[in-house]
Amino acid sequence: MDNLWNIDMKLKLLIPALLVAATLPLGAQKYKAGLVDKTVAVVGGEVIMISDIEGQIQQMKAQGMNSDRDMRCEILENMMESKIFLMQARIDSLTVNSDMVEGELTQRMDQFRTYMGGDEELEKYFGKPLYKLRQEWKQMFEDQSLTQQEQAQIAQRIPELTPQDVKEYLDTVNKENLPVVPIKYQLSQISVYPDRQAASMAVKEKLLSLRERIIAGEKFATLARIYSEDPGSARKGGELGMASKSIFWPAFSDAAMALRPGVISQIVETPDGFHIIEVLEKKGDMFNARHILLKPQYTEEDREKAFKRLDSLKTKIQDGEMTFALAARFFSEDLATRTNGGQMADPASGSSYFEIDQLKPADYMAIKDLKEGEISAPVESQDNEGYQQGRGGNTVYKIIRVDKILPAHPASFENDYPDLLQQVQGRKQMEAIDKFLDEKIKTTYVVIDPMFKGCDFSREVWKSKVSE
Repeated sequence: MDNLWNIDMKLKLLIPALLVAATLPLGAQKYKAGLVDKTVAVVGGEVIMISDIEGQIQQMKAQGMNSDRDMRCEILENMMESKIFLMQARIDSLTVNSDMVEGELTQRMDQFRTYMGGDEELEKYFGKPLYKLRQEWKQMFEDQSLTQQEQAQIAQRIPELTPQDVKEYLDTVNKENLPVVPIKYQLSQISVYPDRQAASMAVKEKLLSLRERIIAGEKFATLARIYSEDPGSARKGGELGMASKSIFWPAFSDAAMALRPGVISQIVETPDGFHIIEVLEKKGDMFNARHILLKPQYTEEDREKAFKRLDSLKTKIQDGEMTFALAARFFSEDLATRTNGGQMADPASGSSYFEIDQLKPADYMAIKDLKEGEISAPVESQDNEGYQQGRGGNTVYKIIRVDKILPAHPASFENDYPDLLQQVQGRKQMEAIDKFLDEKIKTTYVVIDPMFKGCDFSREVWKSKVSE
């Protein structure tokens, strides 16, 4: 049985065929020599061409995706299923989410332009002018918008679930195969920050010194290799490569776009740290630049000062002079937890319970041997400022109290009802979507070209639609 706690609760097929992480290493094209284009499937009033499939293969190749299935068969099947949803969406008079389409289109265009190194390279790779690619991808995202809305409507039609539904689900599962709920922790913290202003001033002084050395004649690339704290670009002399301005922090992009090639910027601050920038080339809203990144560094003195303060608070709490919650409200510098008496919450889900892999490594090492009610020694960790951008946060010092420990255990109705309800709901939604597809495919005019006769489609009903 699938691990209950690792199942993706998103509905099936919400990711369009373009984005399916599914291709084999590209080899020779499987079609007859000289075949330029042809219809390979008809689904109702919709047609799928060889060029549609090959276009997606090109994009998948550019993204480095892989699969253990025949990629063309998988792409075709996903396309046909999408056509079924798309036709129903039109019958239901659903409308395109224009904001979603424009956002997805802009992101896709900028990603590929950056990856390919510019507009000319992108046009050369796909063999089409930029305006044509934009038209095709816009249509794809419009279809995706309608498809997702139709799937959501189908999922919403399932009756509201009750505790009895969850009990019936548990009755059908072999108790020995029930998933194990991993150990979870409920935690509170008191956090203090080092003197960022002093550290920032030190970084700025160092960057100004490097800028002066470059202006005096030293090579930007040489100094970037030695001093830059951006490991990805430092080994390339700080060079970032031709990229869309949209992929960088706004402050960085604005500074770079305002520079003339060869001019060294003043210090630019972003959430990653402090930069000096040199633009090498600009094309429209794209640029190639090199930079030197330095981040505020904190001294052993900063650490010792924070640890001493936290140790003092810990002693007062343990001696009963104040509660942990009161100390957090008065002394913690983490605004997100201070008002809740220090109680921590997972930034992704908002839950007050953490599994081990949801904790920062430093936090887990501090509490892994503690019992409920015990307080950790001071620890250096990171806050959640960079969580949504997928980067590390700011340095922070903290003590952590273990409020509650939920031991690992087989899932049960009494202890894990909310998670089990979500699991059953996800299964019911997927079953509803599968049932819709199976019924629609049977009643829809579908013809598949015999060149796909050997495909191992995940739905058997497709095989009966292959023409002889």
